[in-house]
Formats: sequence, C-alpha cells, structure tokens
Amino acid sequence: MLWVKTFHILFVMSWMAGIFYLPRIFVHFVEGQAAGEQVDRLAIMARKLYGFMTIMMIFALISGTALWLVYDFAGGWLHLKLLFVALLVMYHFWARARMKEMQQGRLDHGGIYYRWANEIPLVLTIVILVMVVVKPQIM
Repeated sequence: MLWVKTFHILFVMSWMAGIFYLPRIFVHFVEGQAAGEQVDRLAIMARKLYGFMTIMMIFALISGTALWLVYDFAGGWLHLKLLFVALLVMYHFWARARMKEMQQGRLDHGGIYYRWANEIPLVLTIVILVMVVVKPQIM
C-alpha cells in the first residue's frame, strides 16, 4: 500500500502543478492579447497542460479512493477534506471552461481576475493538507 500512497502523492503533486500554472497561462494570454502580441502558442500550451493535469487528477482520485478503502479512514476531518477535494475538482472543470474559451481566442476577464482565480486552488489545497496531516477533531 505504500506504493499506492507514493503514487498518490506524485499524482496529486502533478495535478497541482498544472492547476497552479494554467491560470498563469490565462493571465499571459489576456495581457498578451491586449498588448497585440501573438498568443496562439499559449492556447496550445493550455490545451496540452489541461490534458496532462486531467490524467493526473483521475489517477489521484483513483489512488486516493484506494487508500481510503484500504485504510478505512473516517471522521469529520475526512468529510471536510472530501468536500474540499470536490471543490478542487469543480475548479478543475472551471479551468476547462476557460481553456475552451481560450481555444476560441477569447477570455472574458482581465489579468487581475485570473491572478485572483489562481489563489483559489492554493486555499483549497491548504485546507486539504491540514485535514490530512493534522486530522483535527471535527464533529
């Protein structure tokens, strides 16, 4: 089971790398587009990154579920962690919608919006990490 845990951590790290970087591509896209720069390559990068991070998300969710079933974790901390994992998955699909808009040559917000949106997965990840490491007593 340590192998599953090892790969779960690897998959989560890879997914998080993508989820933290994709909104930065959005920032460069909208700011580059506003400056009249060529941004087609950024749209290609975003599409490829999204594909990679989606695969990593799927593997992270499968391996995490396997760990949960084997170790039979329980408690309020787990429910809160799973809630925040679900929010992170929702953010992942929000990023997909933005990536699809980008493929059409448009994003509806400016760089500041995407910079702030880039902080959302950080907050979600902090809560998830606290739940996993500290396992606070939650009713």
